[in-house]
Amino acid sequence: MDAIRQKDPKRFKFTIETDPAYGKYHWTGHRNCKVSLSPQEAIKYGNVCPVCRRKLTKGVEQRVEELADRPVGYKPANEIGYKHLLPLSEIIATVLGVSYPSVQKVWENYNKLVEKFGDEYSVLLEASLDEMSQIVEPQIAEAIIKVREEKVKVQPGYDGVYGQLVIFEENPEETKRQNEPIKQRSLSDFM
Repeated sequence: MDAIRQKDPKRFKFTIETDPAYGKYHWTGHRNCKVSLSPQEAIKYGNVCPVCRRKLTKGVEQRVEELADRPVGYKPANEIGYKHLLPLSEIIATVLGVSYPSVQKVWENYNKLVEKFGDEYSVLLEASLDEMSQIVEPQIAEAIIKVREEKVKVQPGYDGVYGQLVIFEENPEETKRQNEPIKQRSLSDFM
């Protein structure tokens, strides 16, 4: 608690956060028409869907901008930093091109990495590309490094649709697959 209160950078190095764009309601949009708009674009359209002319579901980013009393990018003095990470299982699922991180092949790769490096955070923050490539496909190891270095793109979620992780933009098939919405599973899927 003292490290947090004192903002002691020797003891409180950073927080780990998920990119907010990965959430279901980050941008303003309309899921039925597959319309996703930044706050500026949504305002330009009067918060009305440009396809069907119905009211858009306002996203968190737009609401934050409406309530903000500081400019975009404002940072208080002595701010403790953060790292944007995503769950290891979701990174692996994206590389393998599967819709759900609960697929057995995802967990086989996940377990190999965690067994070798001790825990998920050690894999996400410290494991080297070479060491990981000896255990799992090199593309999975490269994706983990890209997430660590924040060299990935997250297409923002909107109106109940999760944001999409884009790791390897140069591959059109990968981008196409990653643009497909992630379906939230229900309890009955596991029974």
